Parts: sequence; C-alpha cells; structure tokens
Amino acid sequence: MAHNVLAVYPGTFDPITLGHEDLVRRAAQLFDRVIVAVAIAHHKKTMFSLDERMDMAREALRDCPQVSVEPFDGLVTAFTAARGGTAMLRGLRSGTDFDYEFQLAGMNRALVPHIETVFLTPSSQHQFISSTLVREIATLGGDVAQFVSPVVHEHLMRRLQRTAAV
Repeated sequence: MAHNVLAVYPGTFDPITLGHEDLVRRAAQLFDRVIVAVAIAHHKKTMFSLDERMDMAREALRDCPQVSVEPFDGLVTAFTAARGGTAMLRGLRSGTDFDYEFQLAGMNRALVPHIETVFLTPSSQHQFISSTLVREIATLGGDVAQFVSPVVHEHLMRRLQRTAAV
C-alpha cells in the first residue's frame, strides 16, 4: 500500500462552494495530503482575485490539517508532478462533466503516465452546485447561503455591495 499519497484538486474556485468542500473533505479521508490548486486563470474573468479565492478556500477548509491551498499556472500535470503528487482529483456532477473530464484525464495520462485521475461525485445535496450558478444567482439578488460556507457567503456579499456602490 502506498504511503504519503498526495492528491491535487485543481480548479478556479471562483468561489469555492460546498460541493468543492465536500469533495476535498472526502478526498482528505482517501489521501494523506490534498492540495487545492487554485488556477491563476488568466483566460477567465473571475469575480474574485487569486488571493481572495485562495483565502476563501483556506478559511473554508481550515479544519482540515492535511489540506493546503496553493496557486498554480500552466499545466496542472506539471504542478502535480513538481509537488510529488500521484493523483489528481476531479469532481463529476453529470454526464456532461464526465465526457469532458474523461477526455482531459486521457490527455493528462498521455502527458504524465504516473499521475492517476480520480473521479469523485459530490454528495446528492451538492450535485447541482457550480461556482458559475452561485455567482449568477448572487449577482441577481438570490440567496446563495445554502450553497457556500458562511465565510464564502460573507465574501460574496461584500463583493456585491462594493460592486453595487460603484
């Protein structure tokens, strides 16, 4: 049996949701260490800065001592290999996710064969949550408190208040 197995969970996490947290907490029971790898995401217009996204993830997961949060840029396979990781965690909410993630996993395996992709499905109460929907609902005035941790909800409300004041 392998010891000190490191898994990397990459994403934009704009913002981190209860669905993300669910996967991280469950992965922390399967792996010795988990890195939540927050993408710098030059190609995406994010609501929150990289530092804000990392702070929210750290605050939301502070009760998980074997979980760390780090930024990454470029290929996640290179990031994972550089950290000594042997697994990449990906969440699957639907068949649409599976089609895309299956293709991505195949490409990643071709690039770095010793890193396995591990798919987890969220708990049933979190299957429909996405950061995109959380941002959209919050921006339109809807209550997203049931989809994000209290600390993330505070960040969202402050951001929306600042945006509304401008």
